[in-house]
Amino acid sequence: MKFTFLPILFSLFLSSSVFAGEGMWLPLLLEQLNESEMQAMGMKMSAEDIYSVNQGSLKDAIVHFGGFCTGEVISAEGLLLTNHHCGYEQIQYHSSLEHNYLEDGFWAADQTKELPNPGLFATFIVRIEDVSQLVLAGISDQMNEKERQAAIDKNLATAKTATEIEAFQDVLIRPFYDGNQYFLFVTETYRDIRLVGAPPSSIGKFGADTDNWEWPRHTGDFSLFRIYAGPDGKPAEYSADNIPFKPRHYLPVSIDGVAPDDFTLVFGFPGSTNEYLPAVAMDQRVNVLNPIRIGIRDKSLSILNKAMRADPAAKIQYASKQSRIANAWKKWIGESQGIAATDGIGQRKAVEAEFTEVLAKNPALQKDYGGLLPGFDNLYTKLLPFATSRDYVGEIIYRNVELFQMANALKRYLNIYQNNGFEAVKERLPQLKDYLNSFYKDYNPAIDEEIASALLGVYFDQVNPEHQAPYATDQLSFAGGNLPVLTQVLFEKSFLTKGELAIQILRDNPAGFFQQLEGDYAYQFVQEILDYTAKMVFNPYNEVNELIGVQQRKYMAALMQAFPGRRFYPDANNTLRFTYGQVAGYTVGDSLTYNFSTYLDGVVEKYVPGDYEFDVPARLLELYEEEDYGPYADAEGRMPVCFLGSNHTTGGNSGSPVIDAYGNLIGLNFDRTWHGTMSDINYDTGICRNIMVDVRYILFLIDKFAGAGHLVEEMTLVHPKG
Repeated sequence: MKFTFLPILFSLFLSSSVFAGEGMWLPLLLEQLNESEMQAMGMKMSAEDIYSVNQGSLKDAIVHFGGFCTGEVISAEGLLLTNHHCGYEQIQYHSSLEHNYLEDGFWAADQTKELPNPGLFATFIVRIEDVSQLVLAGISDQMNEKERQAAIDKNLATAKTATEIEAFQDVLIRPFYDGNQYFLFVTETYRDIRLVGAPPSSIGKFGADTDNWEWPRHTGDFSLFRIYAGPDGKPAEYSADNIPFKPRHYLPVSIDGVAPDDFTLVFGFPGSTNEYLPAVAMDQRVNVLNPIRIGIRDKSLSILNKAMRADPAAKIQYASKQSRIANAWKKWIGESQGIAATDGIGQRKAVEAEFTEVLAKNPALQKDYGGLLPGFDNLYTKLLPFATSRDYVGEIIYRNVELFQMANALKRYLNIYQNNGFEAVKERLPQLKDYLNSFYKDYNPAIDEEIASALLGVYFDQVNPEHQAPYATDQLSFAGGNLPVLTQVLFEKSFLTKGELAIQILRDNPAGFFQQLEGDYAYQFVQEILDYTAKMVFNPYNEVNELIGVQQRKYMAALMQAFPGRRFYPDANNTLRFTYGQVAGYTVGDSLTYNFSTYLDGVVEKYVPGDYEFDVPARLLELYEEEDYGPYADAEGRMPVCFLGSNHTTGGNSGSPVIDAYGNLIGLNFDRTWHGTMSDINYDTGICRNIMVDVRYILFLIDKFAGAGHLVEEMTLVHPKG
């Protein structure tokens, strides 16, 4: 082990200076746009320390983990840290009744015991280039959208071909600022990623659904992997001959802890945001579409929760599904409440009023962009009836009724069979068998039927009658208008609700499986709804939405021309970004004040023996009782668990490192507060907070709880605060 001593503000995205904490910035532009402000906030690094092409820098320690999360290298031997929920699938993959790593945790005693994970990868960014001029060459306002995209596609191909890369590197180009700029990323992807360590789920998922999006939080949401390279140090597929990856840079780990106002830098791959929506779009999302989605999931979750409380088997079957449904449901509620609490729509209207005033003073801008905001009003008015029906059908068919989800998933297999015959689909049978086995493993048709009955009631009562499939309304009429009867017949007549039978038919008579699927009542019911919805809802929705996309691109260009002295950060799009802020609690209203940190005491206070969300391992309780925290306790002798920061994060930032003013790891990002979930469309520095595991808790769990001190020995621990 090596030691080195070293009141609420409301943010408008067009304010003269973006508030500290707001924005997901491109590291290529750090020196130009952010360095001085970051240093004024306490950062001791330079832009070159964070992003450099010529020498190792912070960006060389950051990876896109599996394409859906972020991870960071924390040792010279390629040790990689990410969230427990990011590595959950791999932990589950290696678990069995004999070795239940989800329940008991896993810690490789040495590198020979580390577990390979087929399909998992880690991607580094080698360099970033602005290729806007090349990609947009020859593009003119006289082009229609088809011509414009064809020209851009040709330019993209040219840009990729012209980029000099090594044989083991790749090139990707992504649009930014709604297609007004393009940036190129040279990447290196390593595909031998092995599981090194993970705490039990009682630590890694402590609080589970109840604490999701909540603060105070007490979750040890981390796992450890290792990147392996070929003997030559280059990316390689899994082989026993591979060696631990040697990074250009890895993150030292600070054990000095955090305090309010400490500088925080979060690096990662945020997924998607919409920070420049017009007020009409924000209003539609928050006041119309979110309530539709929330209302449908209210019904679904009510049935699931009741069943899971009444039946331990159902609780096991539906734990993951319930969590998936509840995650977005809770996020939408928080988003809507956050926008309302901060008058986000009013703020956006104020921005648009300022924009309109600037245009009025500039005839050229007025000529080019004067019709944008009225155009948005017109387009979103056209979109609304299609958007509402689209969300109703999407929630019912694609996300909440499992029978309907399966019927939709089977369509692609049946299409191949119908269009090309049995031989064409034969090679896909192993994949189909795996899908059915996985589906039926945790399927309860009685619960699903109850959900289907409730949600079909929403379909027939709430969806615009013009958008309801005539076939579906006819079936309801044939059932005497009795919805429970219709649902019962759907489930009884469908062989898809009978798992053993469906699997047996596919095994014994594969061609017969597809023949039976063609005539299955539930399958026909779902496809009739989807086919009619595609014609009456999905297709016209997409047509209007494409026009909105064109309008949004012009609006983004207009904003940057109208306010040339202001900084604009691009929306998230799964590319490497950094966001900076400070350690900070927050206050909501006049009475709700939240501290910046939580401690192990809070874990014990929440402890409920045997509870799937709040159980605690005996060893952790023992360490708590003995106050045996090693060198990882704070100055008062407490064991820190999580802390808050004002960094602007979203999905994809799970597993992102939290880095201090000196470039050391101090925490691991894993969530946002409920009040701050609105930050995907409206960041507010007063209440938008990201939640992080304190790295001292991670080290304590590895060392004292798991007895895996050899992993801590591999890291470089530092004392930057002296």
